[in-house]
Amino acid sequence: MKILVIDDERAIRNSLKEILEMEGYQVDTAENGQSGLEMAEKEKYDAIFCDIKMPGMDGLEVQERLIADGVESPLIIISGHADVETAVNCTKKGAFDVIEKPLDLNRILITVKNATDKSNLVKETKVLKKKIYGQEMIGESEALVHVKDIISKVAPTDAGVLITGPNGCGKELVARSLHQLSGRSMMPYVEVNCAAIPSELIDSELFGHKKGSFTSAIKDHKGKFEQADGGTIFLDEIGDMSLPAQAKVLRALQERKITPVGGDKDIAVNVRVIAATNKNLHEEIAAGRFREDLYHRLSVIVVKVPSLDERKSDIPILVNYFSERICGESGKPTKEFSQEAVDLLVSKSWTGNIRELRNVVERLIILGGNPVSAQDVRDYVNI
Repeated sequence: MKILVIDDERAIRNSLKEILEMEGYQVDTAENGQSGLEMAEKEKYDAIFCDIKMPGMDGLEVQERLIADGVESPLIIISGHADVETAVNCTKKGAFDVIEKPLDLNRILITVKNATDKSNLVKETKVLKKKIYGQEMIGESEALVHVKDIISKVAPTDAGVLITGPNGCGKELVARSLHQLSGRSMMPYVEVNCAAIPSELIDSELFGHKKGSFTSAIKDHKGKFEQADGGTIFLDEIGDMSLPAQAKVLRALQERKITPVGGDKDIAVNVRVIAATNKNLHEEIAAGRFREDLYHRLSVIVVKVPSLDERKSDIPILVNYFSERICGESGKPTKEFSQEAVDLLVSKSWTGNIRELRNVVERLIILGGNPVSAQDVRDYVNI
């Protein structure tokens, strides 16, 4: 934990530093408001102590500047008896607390603990938000903002959701966001890729099986629906599910019961089903490959995830995001992209969507210069 002490009195600075360091905190000090402000803008502090009365920039002005600069560290005001009214004004404007002189050891330690707890909570909230949207739904385009708005409205309900869109556009991120923003977020989230499971095994995977029900069933097995009990099951590529399996999924939704393969007793399950597909299910229904009753059960809400070509204004943001992430994972400084290089990437048609863009950014980081140039894009990307 890192703390900054701003005070023009050397004795106060040194006393606070000594007290806090004895408690295991790392402490920096500043002798005036201007230098303290500069330090707070460069470093991330878990709490800041600041004297209300100092020559030049006083505590109130420091506070106003910190707020204007977006510094979120809790600010603890140090006040003399004559400065109480001003200090109260500070708390009204966002200061975390006020400590009066002479400083009391117990009050200091309690206040700094509460302040650092708040700082930790802010950090955890940011991490949670980052996870929610999605691992991460990056972008500011109108199309993506619309999707996020639907998610925020639908997530708290138990309504069935069908997510549509081409491969690589982020359907699984929408599903995870729906779960994490729901009342089921602390319960299991189970993903099933229906296209990756052989048709002869889909029943066992989804609904489980009993020992001895078929040759390789050497023990009882819980299916995905039972594993997700109380939480959410995400059926990705549900358009590839066989008709018999569709019938059993429909029963699970209607009756909230499943029957394991080889079992003779129903098992009650309480799951929210979110499904996704890159197929046109209306065409699949017309061709007799998808049950219409299951479609209506799943599609209370339909979320259409835009392709990357439908949200090209997000490409510069995504390029920067992927560059930071890829370089960060390898422990290297973030590689910049020239404006001309970004313009070329925006002009490209992205049939592989977000997945393709990420791969291209990684390729350019490995093979291109720094910054990545338009010529690098021409050399290494099929434009």
